[in-house]
Amino acid sequence: MNIRDSEYPYCSLDSGALKPEAAFFVVFGATGDLAKRKIFPSLFDLHMEKTLPQRLVMLGFARRDLDDGAFRADMREGCARHSRHKGFSDADWASFSSRIFYLASDVSDPAGYARLASLIGGGEKLAGLGQDFSLPRNALFYLAVGPEHFGLIADRLGEAGLGSGRRGAGTRRGQKPREGWRRLVVEKPYGRDEASAGALTEVLQRNFSERDIYRIDHYLGKETVQNLLYLRFANAIFEPIWNRNHIESMDISVFETEGIGQRGGYYDTAGAARDMLQNHLVQLMCLATMEPPASLDPESIRNEKVKVLQSVATHDGPELLRRSRRGQYAEGTDGQGNPVEAYAEAPKVRTGSATETYVSLTLELDNWRFSGVPITLRTGKAFAEKFSQIVVNFRRPPAALFAAQCGESLLPNRLVIRIQPDEGVWLRFNAKVPGMPAIKASDLRFSFRDVAEYLPEAYERLIADALSGDSTLFIRADESKFAWRIVDSLEAAWSSADPSARPDQGGLLRYAAGSPIPSLQSHE
Repeated sequence: MNIRDSEYPYCSLDSGALKPEAAFFVVFGATGDLAKRKIFPSLFDLHMEKTLPQRLVMLGFARRDLDDGAFRADMREGCARHSRHKGFSDADWASFSSRIFYLASDVSDPAGYARLASLIGGGEKLAGLGQDFSLPRNALFYLAVGPEHFGLIADRLGEAGLGSGRRGAGTRRGQKPREGWRRLVVEKPYGRDEASAGALTEVLQRNFSERDIYRIDHYLGKETVQNLLYLRFANAIFEPIWNRNHIESMDISVFETEGIGQRGGYYDTAGAARDMLQNHLVQLMCLATMEPPASLDPESIRNEKVKVLQSVATHDGPELLRRSRRGQYAEGTDGQGNPVEAYAEAPKVRTGSATETYVSLTLELDNWRFSGVPITLRTGKAFAEKFSQIVVNFRRPPAALFAAQCGESLLPNRLVIRIQPDEGVWLRFNAKVPGMPAIKASDLRFSFRDVAEYLPEAYERLIADALSGDSTLFIRADESKFAWRIVDSLEAAWSSADPSARPDQGGLLRYAAGSPIPSLQSHE
């Protein structure tokens, strides 16, 4: 990232950072939307930024009957549409695509994995690499497939001697002992509750060591999310007041203007709580409330996140219903005024479905720093605005001097950390109105766009980190377990509630697509 000229020097942390290593980068589900829209365009952007190792070999693994040339052409179309580097030259593409190959196989076919093992082990040559090209010994397996295939692929990799765990650490008969690492990147959804996530973890850990399993949450790759640690722990003006004595509440929100589109088959079995709250919102809460880690190494940071999840206060069903709201959008319009059909009318949504497209849940942490501070997590689809942000509301000044005279018109300080769009930070503070004996709130704003030429796409950062062995921004098994407990409790409370009941008793709110985002006060 290019840092624009400034009067201040900057401290580079690169000296202690891990670097992407040469590897086989194997994408399962390589002909799918995720590979074409995100994975290969991000790899290409990293290549153009000279971040990718020269000896990285990219291998697509999917059912479609393609050869290397057809697959490369398909990926070129995806990169032309979704890469940051528009209008790239034929030479740019040739230098990247010469290391892209394709293996046609069903994910259940052991023969495909046997051939994959042969390619990675050097037993089968890859056409066009040249005699002087030294094949990498490392391998990263990216599961860009449906969650029903995660366990099967991990087992097949282990059986083929391509894992790193108990079963995968050995070698197949006739193979030489291997060197190098093996890593597994797993997309969401990671289970649909604590039990299924735990069962999946057991399968993955049978074939890969936990340190080699990278559960991806693309929200953690966003530049403004990463900035949370820097903002909190690199500034003495924030950390001393980041506690219950000065903070009255937090609001963590992710809202979208789009509906579910064609995702009814998945979304109707998940809902907003499972789809967004369990991962994105809970992770943002952890980063916003965790204690300072002992160091910047991945495990120190993830240990502190787990401590936050362990401290989440538990409540019975009626109290959870009182603390939560759920809603479902009806027919309306999107942000551009285009018609949006009701969720209930979307393809593959069950008749009479009570699946929520909006959820709000207020949690509290039973720990010293944040005891008694309400933290509200909110997300919803088909609203009038699209944004992701963390709002930290500070307590009012004492009822003396200005507060005594101004009352409610003296607004408390507020810190907004905007994740997208308009990425940045702004602080609301009170100041004198020029020429008048009066006080008015003003905003002090910082925009990332003012100091950077571009913000790296989240998948760029996460792919580079996975190749480097930096697991800071990936989710550990115990993080997933404790996050699912929060959602499981909420889902259990909703399952016993009547969707037609009052909102504070678990009833389902109906809101027209394009509605304004509900205020927190409307939940009280």
